[in-house]
Amino acid sequence: MAELRRDPVIGRWVIVSTDNSLGPESYEKEDHTFKQAEVCQFCPGREYQTPPEVDCVREHGSHPNGPGWSVRVVPNKFPALRIEGDLDKRAIGLFDMSNGVGAHEVVIETPDHAKILADLSPQEIVYVIKKFQSRYINLAQDRRFKYIMIFKNYGESAGASVEHPHSQIIALPMIPRYVYEELEGARNYYKFRGRCVYCDMIQQEYEEQKRIVTENNDFIAFCPFTPRFPFENWIFPKKHHLKFEGLSEQEQYHLASILKEMLYRLKICLSDPSYNFYLHLAPVNYESQESFHWHIEIVPQLTRIIGFEWGTGLYYVQTAPFKAAEYLREVSYKI
Repeated sequence: MAELRRDPVIGRWVIVSTDNSLGPESYEKEDHTFKQAEVCQFCPGREYQTPPEVDCVREHGSHPNGPGWSVRVVPNKFPALRIEGDLDKRAIGLFDMSNGVGAHEVVIETPDHAKILADLSPQEIVYVIKKFQSRYINLAQDRRFKYIMIFKNYGESAGASVEHPHSQIIALPMIPRYVYEELEGARNYYKFRGRCVYCDMIQQEYEEQKRIVTENNDFIAFCPFTPRFPFENWIFPKKHHLKFEGLSEQEQYHLASILKEMLYRLKICLSDPSYNFYLHLAPVNYESQESFHWHIEIVPQLTRIIGFEWGTGLYYVQTAPFKAAEYLREVSYKI
Protein backbone atom coordinates (compact mmCIF):
# COMPACT_ATOMS: atom_id res chain seq x y z
CA MET A 1 0.00 0.00 0.00
CA ALA A 2 1.19 3.53 -0.73
CA GLU A 3 1.62 6.14 2.02
CA LEU A 4 0.57 9.79 2.11
CA ARG A 5 3.40 11.82 3.63
CA ARG A 6 3.46 15.49 4.65
CA ASP A 7 6.55 17.65 4.32
CA PRO A 8 7.15 19.23 7.77
CA VAL A 9 8.56 22.47 6.33
CA ILE A 10 6.04 23.69 3.74
CA GLY A 11 3.18 21.26 4.37
CA ARG A 12 3.28 19.69 0.91
CA TRP A 13 1.83 16.17 0.64
CA VAL A 14 3.32 13.37 -1.48
CA ILE A 15 2.31 9.79 -2.23
CA VAL A 16 5.10 7.24 -1.76
CA SER A 17 4.93 3.64 -2.93
CA THR A 18 6.44 1.69 -0.03
CA ASP A 19 5.54 -1.95 -0.79
CA ASN A 20 6.30 -2.19 -4.51
CA SER A 21 9.15 0.25 -5.04
CA LEU A 22 10.58 0.41 -8.53
CA GLY A 23 14.28 -0.31 -8.97
CA PRO A 24 16.76 1.69 -11.08
CA GLU A 25 16.15 -0.53 -14.12
CA SER A 26 12.49 0.52 -14.28
CA TYR A 27 13.15 4.14 -15.23
CA GLU A 28 13.79 5.81 -18.57
CA LYS A 29 17.36 6.02 -19.85
CA GLU A 30 18.81 8.91 -21.84
CA ASP A 31 21.90 8.91 -24.05
CA HIS A 32 24.56 11.52 -23.24
CA THR A 33 26.96 11.06 -26.15
CA PHE A 34 28.98 14.25 -26.68
CA LYS A 35 28.59 15.50 -30.26
CA GLN A 36 29.24 19.23 -30.51
CA ALA A 37 32.81 19.82 -29.27
CA GLU A 38 34.01 21.07 -32.66
CA VAL A 39 31.60 24.04 -32.52
CA CYS A 40 31.22 24.50 -28.76
CA GLN A 41 31.35 28.14 -27.64
CA PHE A 42 32.42 27.11 -24.12
CA CYS A 43 35.57 25.23 -25.20
CA PRO A 44 39.08 26.75 -24.85
CA GLY A 45 40.07 28.80 -27.88
CA ARG A 46 36.54 30.04 -28.48
CA GLU A 47 36.31 32.50 -25.61
CA TYR A 48 35.53 35.24 -28.14
CA GLN A 49 32.17 33.54 -28.80
CA THR A 50 30.90 34.29 -25.28
CA PRO A 51 30.38 37.64 -23.54
CA PRO A 52 33.52 38.80 -21.67
CA GLU A 53 34.18 36.82 -18.49
CA VAL A 54 33.19 38.30 -15.13
CA ASP A 55 35.13 35.83 -12.97
CA CYS A 56 37.63 33.08 -13.63
CA VAL A 57 40.12 30.55 -12.22
CA ARG A 58 43.21 30.95 -14.42
CA GLU A 59 46.77 29.71 -14.81
CA HIS A 60 49.35 32.29 -13.80
CA GLY A 61 50.27 34.37 -16.81
CA SER A 62 47.19 33.53 -18.89
CA HIS A 63 45.13 36.41 -20.22
CA PRO A 64 41.44 37.24 -19.65
CA ASN A 65 39.07 35.94 -22.31
CA GLY A 66 41.66 33.53 -23.64
CA PRO A 67 42.75 29.91 -22.94
CA GLY A 68 44.42 28.87 -19.68
CA TRP A 69 41.35 28.76 -17.43
CA SER A 70 39.96 26.03 -15.15
CA VAL A 71 36.54 27.59 -14.37
CA ARG A 72 35.10 30.54 -16.25
CA VAL A 73 32.02 32.70 -15.48
CA VAL A 74 30.38 34.70 -18.26
CA PRO A 75 27.05 36.52 -18.64
CA ASN A 76 24.45 34.39 -20.38
CA LYS A 77 24.27 35.37 -24.05
CA PHE A 78 20.48 34.93 -23.95
CA PRO A 79 19.58 35.99 -20.39
CA ALA A 80 16.25 35.37 -18.74
CA LEU A 81 16.73 38.71 -16.95
CA ARG A 82 19.01 41.65 -17.69
CA ILE A 83 21.07 43.59 -15.17
CA GLU A 84 20.48 46.98 -16.82
CA GLY A 85 17.52 49.14 -15.91
CA ASP A 86 15.09 49.87 -13.09
CA LEU A 87 12.38 47.59 -11.76
CA ASP A 88 9.57 50.11 -12.33
CA LYS A 89 6.99 48.17 -10.33
CA ARG A 90 3.45 48.82 -11.49
CA ALA A 91 0.01 47.29 -11.77
CA ILE A 92 -2.57 46.82 -14.48
CA GLY A 93 -5.81 46.30 -12.60
CA LEU A 94 -5.26 43.31 -10.32
CA PHE A 95 -2.04 42.24 -12.10
CA ASP A 96 1.33 43.32 -10.63
CA MET A 97 4.35 43.57 -12.90
CA SER A 98 7.82 45.08 -13.25
CA ASN A 99 10.66 45.20 -15.74
CA GLY A 100 12.73 42.01 -16.18
CA VAL A 101 15.69 43.20 -14.14
CA GLY A 102 18.11 40.67 -12.68
CA ALA A 103 21.29 38.88 -13.63
CA HIS A 104 21.92 35.64 -15.52
CA GLU A 105 25.39 34.08 -15.59
CA VAL A 106 26.94 30.82 -16.78
CA VAL A 107 29.60 28.96 -14.81
CA ILE A 108 31.69 26.87 -17.25
CA GLU A 109 32.90 24.14 -14.92
CA THR A 110 35.85 22.70 -16.85
CA PRO A 111 37.73 23.27 -20.12
CA ASP A 112 37.16 19.58 -20.99
CA HIS A 113 34.06 19.26 -23.17
CA ALA A 114 33.69 15.51 -22.58
CA LYS A 115 33.93 15.53 -18.78
CA ILE A 116 30.88 15.76 -16.53
CA LEU A 117 30.84 17.14 -13.01
CA ALA A 118 30.91 13.63 -11.52
CA ASP A 119 34.20 13.00 -13.37
CA LEU A 120 36.02 16.01 -11.91
CA SER A 121 38.31 15.68 -8.91
CA PRO A 122 37.17 17.13 -5.57
CA GLN A 123 39.71 19.94 -5.98
CA GLU A 124 38.36 20.80 -9.43
CA ILE A 125 34.85 20.95 -7.95
CA VAL A 126 36.20 23.19 -5.17
CA TYR A 127 37.11 25.74 -7.88
CA VAL A 128 33.51 25.61 -9.11
CA ILE A 129 32.16 26.09 -5.57
CA LYS A 130 34.51 29.05 -5.05
CA LYS A 131 33.08 30.72 -8.16
CA PHE A 132 29.54 30.05 -6.91
CA GLN A 133 30.51 31.83 -3.71
CA SER A 134 32.34 34.77 -5.28
CA ARG A 135 29.50 35.47 -7.72
CA TYR A 136 26.93 35.13 -4.92
CA ILE A 137 28.82 37.69 -2.84
CA ASN A 138 29.23 40.06 -5.79
CA LEU A 139 25.59 39.91 -6.92
CA ALA A 140 24.32 40.27 -3.34
CA GLN A 141 25.85 43.76 -3.25
CA ASP A 142 23.23 44.92 -5.74
CA ARG A 143 20.37 46.14 -3.55
CA ARG A 144 17.83 45.43 -6.30
CA PHE A 145 18.30 41.69 -5.85
CA LYS A 146 16.51 39.64 -3.19
CA TYR A 147 17.34 36.06 -4.15
CA ILE A 148 20.25 34.38 -5.95
CA MET A 149 19.58 30.98 -7.49
CA ILE A 150 22.50 28.66 -8.27
CA PHE A 151 21.56 25.58 -10.26
CA LYS A 152 22.66 22.98 -12.80
CA ASN A 153 20.78 21.26 -15.62
CA TYR A 154 22.45 18.10 -16.91
CA GLY A 155 21.02 16.36 -19.94
CA GLU A 156 18.41 17.35 -22.48
CA SER A 157 15.40 16.21 -20.44
CA ALA A 158 16.69 18.32 -17.52
CA GLY A 159 16.74 21.43 -19.70
CA ALA A 160 20.41 21.59 -20.75
CA SER A 161 20.73 23.17 -24.19
CA VAL A 162 24.56 23.08 -24.30
CA GLU A 163 26.58 19.89 -23.82
CA HIS A 164 29.69 21.45 -22.29
CA PRO A 165 29.59 21.08 -18.48
CA HIS A 166 28.16 24.24 -16.98
CA SER A 167 25.83 25.56 -14.29
CA GLN A 168 23.95 28.82 -13.97
CA ILE A 169 23.33 31.69 -11.56
CA ILE A 170 20.23 33.89 -11.72
CA ALA A 171 19.72 36.90 -9.43
CA LEU A 172 16.08 37.82 -8.88
CA PRO A 173 14.48 41.05 -7.62
CA MET A 174 12.01 39.05 -5.51
CA ILE A 175 11.89 35.87 -3.43
CA PRO A 176 10.32 32.96 -5.35
CA ARG A 177 7.14 31.57 -3.80
CA TYR A 178 8.57 28.09 -3.09
CA VAL A 179 11.62 29.60 -1.37
CA TYR A 180 9.40 31.96 0.63
CA GLU A 181 7.22 29.02 1.76
CA GLU A 182 10.33 27.16 2.87
CA LEU A 183 11.64 30.18 4.78
CA GLU A 184 8.29 30.68 6.50
CA GLY A 185 8.01 26.99 7.34
CA ALA A 186 11.47 26.97 8.91
CA ARG A 187 10.73 30.16 10.84
CA ASN A 188 7.38 28.89 12.15
CA TYR A 189 8.95 25.61 13.27
CA TYR A 190 11.68 27.54 15.07
CA LYS A 191 9.14 29.76 16.82
CA PHE A 192 7.13 26.75 17.95
CA ARG A 193 9.95 24.40 19.00
CA GLY A 194 12.98 26.66 19.38
CA ARG A 195 15.01 24.51 16.99
CA CYS A 196 15.90 24.33 13.31
CA VAL A 197 13.56 22.01 11.41
CA TYR A 198 16.42 20.83 9.19
CA CYS A 199 18.69 20.08 12.15
CA ASP A 200 15.84 17.98 13.59
CA MET A 201 15.43 16.30 10.20
CA ILE A 202 19.11 15.36 10.15
CA GLN A 203 18.86 14.03 13.72
CA GLN A 204 15.92 11.83 12.75
CA GLU A 205 17.83 10.49 9.75
CA TYR A 206 20.60 9.42 12.13
CA GLU A 207 18.10 7.80 14.49
CA GLU A 208 16.33 5.82 11.75
CA GLN A 209 19.46 4.97 9.70
CA LYS A 210 17.37 4.14 6.60
CA ARG A 211 17.72 7.01 4.16
CA ILE A 212 21.31 8.19 4.66
CA VAL A 213 23.45 7.54 1.59
CA THR A 214 26.82 8.92 2.69
CA GLU A 215 28.50 11.51 4.91
CA ASN A 216 31.84 13.08 5.75
CA ASN A 217 33.10 15.36 8.53
CA ASP A 218 30.97 18.34 7.53
CA PHE A 219 28.14 17.13 5.27
CA ILE A 220 25.47 14.46 5.06
CA ALA A 221 23.51 13.21 2.02
CA PHE A 222 20.18 11.40 2.29
CA CYS A 223 16.98 10.67 0.39
CA PRO A 224 14.26 12.77 2.04
CA PHE A 225 11.22 11.20 3.73
CA THR A 226 8.88 13.27 1.53
CA PRO A 227 10.47 13.31 -1.95
CA ARG A 228 8.76 14.73 -5.02
CA PHE A 229 10.72 12.52 -7.39
CA PRO A 230 12.30 9.04 -7.28
CA PHE A 231 15.94 9.01 -6.10
CA GLU A 232 15.75 12.68 -5.07
CA ASN A 233 18.52 13.38 -2.55
CA TRP A 234 19.63 16.29 -0.41
CA ILE A 235 23.05 17.43 0.84
CA PHE A 236 23.16 19.36 4.14
CA PRO A 237 25.86 20.84 6.35
CA LYS A 238 25.76 18.72 9.50
CA LYS A 239 25.95 21.79 11.72
CA HIS A 240 23.40 24.57 11.50
CA HIS A 241 24.72 26.79 8.72
CA LEU A 242 22.98 29.86 7.31
CA LYS A 243 25.65 31.24 4.97
CA PHE A 244 26.82 29.17 2.00
CA GLU A 245 29.23 31.96 1.13
CA GLY A 246 30.93 31.57 4.53
CA LEU A 247 32.29 28.04 4.06
CA SER A 248 35.83 27.40 5.28
CA GLU A 249 38.40 25.80 2.95
CA GLN A 250 37.89 22.47 4.70
CA GLU A 251 34.12 22.75 4.28
CA GLN A 252 34.54 23.66 0.61
CA TYR A 253 36.57 20.50 0.05
CA HIS A 254 34.16 18.29 1.96
CA LEU A 255 31.21 19.76 0.04
CA ALA A 256 33.01 19.12 -3.25
CA SER A 257 33.78 15.56 -2.16
CA ILE A 258 30.22 14.63 -1.18
CA LEU A 259 28.72 16.35 -4.25
CA LYS A 260 31.07 14.38 -6.50
CA GLU A 261 30.23 11.17 -4.65
CA MET A 262 26.46 11.64 -4.94
CA LEU A 263 26.63 12.51 -8.64
CA TYR A 264 28.85 9.48 -9.24
CA ARG A 265 26.47 7.19 -7.34
CA LEU A 266 23.56 8.49 -9.41
CA LYS A 267 25.57 8.03 -12.62
CA ILE A 268 26.37 4.38 -11.87
CA CYS A 269 23.10 3.40 -10.18
CA LEU A 270 20.77 5.01 -12.74
CA SER A 271 22.87 4.70 -15.93
CA ASP A 272 23.93 8.35 -16.08
CA PRO A 273 20.53 10.05 -15.73
CA SER A 274 19.73 13.62 -16.60
CA TYR A 275 19.37 15.65 -13.41
CA ASN A 276 18.90 19.08 -11.91
CA PHE A 277 20.51 20.31 -8.75
CA TYR A 278 19.95 23.62 -7.05
CA LEU A 279 21.20 25.34 -3.92
CA HIS A 280 18.55 26.47 -1.45
CA LEU A 281 20.07 29.63 0.04
CA ALA A 282 18.83 32.41 2.28
CA PRO A 283 17.62 35.61 0.57
CA VAL A 284 19.92 38.61 0.19
CA ASN A 285 19.14 42.22 1.13
CA TYR A 286 16.30 40.90 3.27
CA GLU A 287 15.55 40.34 6.94
CA SER A 288 17.73 37.86 8.83
CA GLN A 289 16.80 34.20 8.41
CA GLU A 290 18.70 32.54 11.28
CA SER A 291 16.22 29.65 11.33
CA PHE A 292 17.18 28.67 7.78
CA HIS A 293 19.71 25.92 6.96
CA TRP A 294 21.13 26.05 3.41
CA HIS A 295 21.34 22.85 1.39
CA ILE A 296 21.53 21.29 -2.08
CA GLU A 297 18.70 19.30 -3.65
CA ILE A 298 19.53 16.86 -6.48
CA VAL A 299 16.66 15.61 -8.65
CA PRO A 300 17.26 12.90 -11.29
CA GLN A 301 14.91 13.23 -14.25
CA LEU A 302 13.48 9.70 -14.34
CA THR A 303 9.75 10.32 -14.79
CA ARG A 304 7.41 12.93 -16.24
CA ILE A 305 4.95 15.02 -14.27
CA ILE A 306 1.45 13.90 -15.28
CA GLY A 307 -2.08 15.27 -15.07
CA PHE A 308 -2.75 14.07 -11.52
CA GLU A 309 0.35 15.85 -10.22
CA TRP A 310 -0.28 19.04 -12.20
CA GLY A 311 -3.92 19.09 -11.10
CA THR A 312 -3.44 18.33 -7.41
CA GLY A 313 0.12 19.34 -6.53
CA LEU A 314 0.52 15.83 -5.07
CA TYR A 315 3.61 14.02 -6.31
CA TYR A 316 3.46 10.24 -6.74
CA VAL A 317 6.86 8.64 -6.10
CA GLN A 318 7.19 4.98 -7.06
CA THR A 319 10.50 4.30 -5.30
CA ALA A 320 10.43 4.72 -1.52
CA PRO A 321 13.32 6.89 -0.27
CA PHE A 322 14.74 4.13 1.95
CA LYS A 323 14.94 1.86 -1.12
CA ALA A 324 16.50 4.63 -3.22
CA ALA A 325 19.13 5.19 -0.53
CA GLU A 326 19.78 1.44 -0.41
CA TYR A 327 20.37 1.27 -4.18
CA LEU A 328 22.66 4.31 -4.05
CA ARG A 329 24.68 2.90 -1.13
CA GLU A 330 25.28 -0.32 -3.07
CA VAL A 331 27.37 1.55 -5.64
CA SER A 332 31.08 0.95 -5.00
CA TYR A 333 32.79 4.31 -4.59
CA LYS A 334 36.39 5.38 -4.02
CA ILE A 335 37.90 8.83 -4.62
